[in-house]
Parts: sequence; C-alpha cells; structure tokens
Amino acid sequence: MRNTTKRAYVLFALIAAFFGGLVFMAVSFVLNADAWASSRLNEHIYKYRQLATAGTIFDRDGKVLVETKDGERLYADDYTTRLATLHVVGDAQGYISTGVQTVFRSHLIGYNFVDGVYSAIKEGKGNDLKLTIDSDVSAAAYNALNGNKGTIAVYNYKTGATLCEVSAPSFDPENKPGDIDTDTSGKYDGIYLNRFLSGVFTPGSTFKVVTAVCAVENLPNIYKMTFNCTGKYKCGKNQYVICNGVHGKLNFERALNVSCNSAFAELATMLGTEKMTQTAKQLGFGTSVKVSGANTAKSYFDLSGAAKIDLGWAGIGQYTTLANPCHMLMIAGAIANGGQAVIPYVVETQTTLLPQTRSAINKNITMTAETAKKIKKLLRSNVENYYGDSRFPGLKMCGKTGSAEVEGKRSHAWFYGFSADSSFPYAIVVCLENGGIGYNDAVPAANKVLQALRNL
Repeated sequence: MRNTTKRAYVLFALIAAFFGGLVFMAVSFVLNADAWASSRLNEHIYKYRQLATAGTIFDRDGKVLVETKDGERLYADDYTTRLATLHVVGDAQGYISTGVQTVFRSHLIGYNFVDGVYSAIKEGKGNDLKLTIDSDVSAAAYNALNGNKGTIAVYNYKTGATLCEVSAPSFDPENKPGDIDTDTSGKYDGIYLNRFLSGVFTPGSTFKVVTAVCAVENLPNIYKMTFNCTGKYKCGKNQYVICNGVHGKLNFERALNVSCNSAFAELATMLGTEKMTQTAKQLGFGTSVKVSGANTAKSYFDLSGAAKIDLGWAGIGQYTTLANPCHMLMIAGAIANGGQAVIPYVVETQTTLLPQTRSAINKNITMTAETAKKIKKLLRSNVENYYGDSRFPGLKMCGKTGSAEVEGKRSHAWFYGFSADSSFPYAIVVCLENGGIGYNDAVPAANKVLQALRNL
C-alpha cells in the first residue's frame, strides 16, 4: 500500500512538473517570441547577420532614409545624409543599440504575435516607420560639426519632435570602413555610440545655468548682489578657482553674461553642498528617460565629501560633474517652455511599442514658471549683451556657452539654448568633443543648423 501511495505521489509530481513546464514555455513564448523571431539567426530576416528584410524608414518629408530592395538594406541617396542620420536610423548589424533599426526591429520586420514574420517572408518587407528627423537639417548639422567628434540636436520644445540628432564620428552604412574594429589611431572611438543619447561630457560653463537656478530660488537678494572678480576666487588656503578673465565689479546678470568663474564659484560656495545638490537633482541630474524607446545616459553631479574648493569648481561645471547632451537640451526646453521639459522623440509613426509620443513631460525636471521666466531673461541677456544677436540673425536666441576643461586635451565646446520667437519654438544643443571654445566654435555651429531649419 505504501509503495502504491509513493508511486502516486511521484506520478502527481511528474504531472505537476509537466504542466509547470508548459506554463513556463507559454509565458516565455509570450514574452520572448518577438526577440526569437527577430534573432540574427533567422535567415528569412537577416543575410550574413545583417538586417535584410524590413520596412522603409522615412524622414518627416517622406524622403527614404533606409529601405529593402532585392533582399538588401539600401540607405539614403545622399552621402552626407547617410552619415548624418546613421546613429538615429541605426546600422544593419545592430551595433548602434539606440538606433531605430534596433529598437523597433520587431515592428520593422512586420512581426505580430499571431503570424510571426510571415508577412515579411511573403512580401519581402515589413512595416514602415516615419521619423520626425529632417534629412536636410541633419546634413547641415553634420557639416557644422566640421570634422569634430560630438553631437548636435534640435527639437521642438513644445511638442518634443526632434529635427536632427547627429553624432560623430560616423560612417557610411553602405560602405563601412574595413578597419573600424582594428584601428588604433582613435579616429573611430565611440563610433557606435549616439553621443546625444548615450554620451556624458564635462559641461563647463553650461552648468552655470544650474547654479543660476539655485541662486534665483535660494538667494532673495541675488539681483542686488555684486561680485569683485580679480581673475581668481579663493576657496581655501592657497586654493583658487581660476577665472577666464579679470572682470572687476559686476552684478549677477553680467556675471552670467561674461561667464565669470569667480562669481559663480563664490555663488556655489555661498549656496552650499545641500542646496546645489538639491537643485541638480531637481533639474534631472542622476535620472534617465526613454527617447523613442532608447534610454538616455544619466548626467552626474556628486558633492559627497567635496571640499570648499571642489564645490567652487563644481559650481562652474567642472570637478566630477558630467552632463548628457539630451538632458541639457531638455533643461533648455524647460526654460523655454515655462518650466515644463518635453521629452524628445524621433518616431512619428504610432506603434504598439510606442503608442504615444508627443508632448510627454519629463517629470524628473521640475522648474516653476517663475524661475523659468527669470532664467529665460538671463539667457536672452547673454545673447543680446555679450554674444550678440548678429551671431544668430533673426532668431531671437537665448542661450549659454561652455568651454569645459579636460585634462591633457582641448576643451569641449558647448552651446545650448532656444529661440524666444514663438513661431520658431526650437531648442538646440551643441557639444564638440575636445572642439575648442564655446563662443568661437559651438556658437557658429548652432547658428548654421538653426538657419538651415529656418530657411526650409
């Protein structure tokens, strides 16, 4: 009798294990079927491990960025457009992980849960996608990089529609250099990285906007304060933050205009670690968002254990601070948009992967309308009273430059800002990696791109 009972228990256990396995397989199928169907081992979709059968990707005007013809992926006719849109479109091998061809692979190959990839096999193509990207503006941005590594991006700060998202170095996806993976000269460093979404760089003086926000919100008398710049600011015994000039006596607005290191180091030390950290967190440092299915890198601000001299350098965007260009663009967008930071997006077509895109708010960036109004006025003053409106003809620009020091290398040249013209609601970020001076190098690049957009 006992043996019979034991056999029954064993039988029940085997039955339970069998049905448990079925449930596990069913759940795995539901969760992973699209990944299995779009695997590079699927020869119906891939040829030599390269995507071959997939839908067409168009720019916002219907120009082809990539399509399938005779079992091959063919890219835009124009050479510069191919270089300029590589990182947003992605490569056929999937090395650019944030590219549309990788993120929306299952949609492009026409996968659905019922039929799998049957339609792609039968028709030789999948589903199409339309992007918000403008190929002409993207080409202008790639040319404006002028051979530098870096990124330039422009988006509508009201809707989030991204007109260009250019990263360099790049390569022609129809004629990929054979030495990319073996070169030791450094010319291809980070070539598969979309620097706009995934890069982080020392922000330099562009971070002074964060310090300015902290000052506006925590120092009631900030507009009555004056600073005396002697060319350096003492932060301890024989410890100084070195300024970019000798500016003499100046007020808060003028200090931002001329980007006075002394004044902003003094402000940072006056505000203190707690308030500076709180404002950085309030403006989204240490957080990430999804941009059309791809995660952005997190900007970094940490004053743990920082001495007074470290706090001074941090207040001017140095020390250990790092900024993601997409994040900085959203901060500019928030200032332009009354405190609301709209998340950029590049895919116009609605899909099951991306059911809603327009005007999604980044809740990690919080700014009151009053603060946004004050900072906007200061950034407009930068252009009017220092950079010059002549450097942005007809654009009514607001913005901030940066020349971020990098040990042993040229500075990163930054500019981010936006047009205050309501009929031209665009914000821009330029980051030229080891590209020189913000005022001399990033500002002309920004103007070239915005003028190309304005003249469409």
